[in-house]
Amino acid sequence: MSTTSKPLYGILLVLCAGLLLASHDGVSKYLTHIYPLIMVIWARYFIQTVAMVLLFFPKMRWAILRTRRPWLQLLRAISLLSISFLFIAGLRYIPLAEATAVMFLAPLIVTVLSAVVLHEQVSKGQWVAVSIGFLGVMFIVRPGGDLFTPAILLPLGGSICFAIYQLLTRRLASTDHAVTSNFLSGLFGTLVLTALLPGQYTLDVPSLDLTFMLVLGILAMTAHMLLTMALKYSTAATLAPFTYGQIIFAGVVGYFTFGQLPDALSILGVCIISCSGLAVAYLQHHDHGQSRI
Repeated sequence: MSTTSKPLYGILLVLCAGLLLASHDGVSKYLTHIYPLIMVIWARYFIQTVAMVLLFFPKMRWAILRTRRPWLQLLRAISLLSISFLFIAGLRYIPLAEATAVMFLAPLIVTVLSAVVLHEQVSKGQWVAVSIGFLGVMFIVRPGGDLFTPAILLPLGGSICFAIYQLLTRRLASTDHAVTSNFLSGLFGTLVLTALLPGQYTLDVPSLDLTFMLVLGILAMTAHMLLTMALKYSTAATLAPFTYGQIIFAGVVGYFTFGQLPDALSILGVCIISCSGLAVAYLQHHDHGQSRI
């Protein structure tokens, strides 16, 4: 039986990945209130890189480094590291659910970049969905609201980098192994952050916090591998609606861990962004299907 005939498996994997990513962000938010930002992000990348070496190097050997598009891999790695810096830095000031919702502007930004940079055809319906999605941000970051501060620019910048990361990942998927792409990005982040680490760390780390730092890399690596595996069981169009479950998980983690609950207008903004993203995914899938007829 073809793996693509098991959409339920793919959906469950995507939901599990969303829960792991929301948990990763919650742990990051906790740690960055205690330790330097670079130290926390370094721990995430270092543990992920070591874990991938232990898991995949025995089988793949040096093929884990083999890429046909090194410059695109470099740009992808820079994008991912920028996402980590901007989003995790933003979590110091922005509640988890709202910051995650802003990050989910990325699919809408991908649509804009696809039209402007890649000159791909974008329908009027997609442009309407994108415009409404950006309007949703205004419900979250409304003038006079608690989140109407310069700090909101951090997750917003992260969403732009995330969009670029998605476009590069899409280009690399046809030439490079998914493990190679994830490993090279993790290795690049580890090397850069190791160079920046002097003066940005402390050795006075309780065992519980040390465990949290170890868990960061495992959560990130596992979540990204689950997302890759999900595509073996179902199509991206089928899975797209369920990726927004991460926003719900982020709200649950934020509430039970930090006591942060979005207000009514913020929840409305989250719903608008989610619905707009789903509309863009549906229209892209529909238009692609029509073009093949």
